[in-house]
Amino acid sequence: MLVMTLILTVLTVFLILLGSELWWRKRISHSEFSRKFVHITVGSFVAFWPFFLSWNEIRLLSLGFLVVVGLSKYLHLFRAIHSVQRPTLGELYFAVAVGLMTFVTQNEWIYMAALLQMSLADGFAAVMGVRFGRQSYSMFSHRKTLIGSLTFFVVSTGILVAYTQLADVQLGIAFIAGAAALATVIENFGVGGLDNLLVPLATAFLLMQF
Repeated sequence: MLVMTLILTVLTVFLILLGSELWWRKRISHSEFSRKFVHITVGSFVAFWPFFLSWNEIRLLSLGFLVVVGLSKYLHLFRAIHSVQRPTLGELYFAVAVGLMTFVTQNEWIYMAALLQMSLADGFAAVMGVRFGRQSYSMFSHRKTLIGSLTFFVVSTGILVAYTQLADVQLGIAFIAGAAALATVIENFGVGGLDNLLVPLATAFLLMQF
């Protein structure tokens, strides 16, 4: 049963990557949209892994993904997820975060909330920034948009509100807003894809205080 679950998990991720690659090669969407499609779908799927996989299984899959992403980047296997024009190691940081988070927390709900910050908040922020980002600013020579940062804050807040309901944890409005604001700031400073690692870690550490 466990072996079958692992196989289905890996197969699901592979199908998402394959679908995104075909979508990108047909030029159906902007390259950033294809990349963030993987970011959002795979990241959201991974966020719920603790509910049907053990922590050791997640660590094993994280190592596997780290190897696959590294080979893909070197051999240009899945070009859709590497199509961003700026230098970034975001995909590698993503794989590291998936496994590292299992050592930070053993709480399924905290893991979920932290990973969703990376997948949903960061993913939709990038999509909105590309689509509607007319007002922009520079952060360490990387272009950021006001609408993108605002989207990150709003989605981050929504995730934390949902977390309080699902995990039955009492978090004040001030704490939720502050945590979302901190995650937004970290996302801005975490250039080169480093935000994929720093945002979930910071979120988990904050939530662990309660």
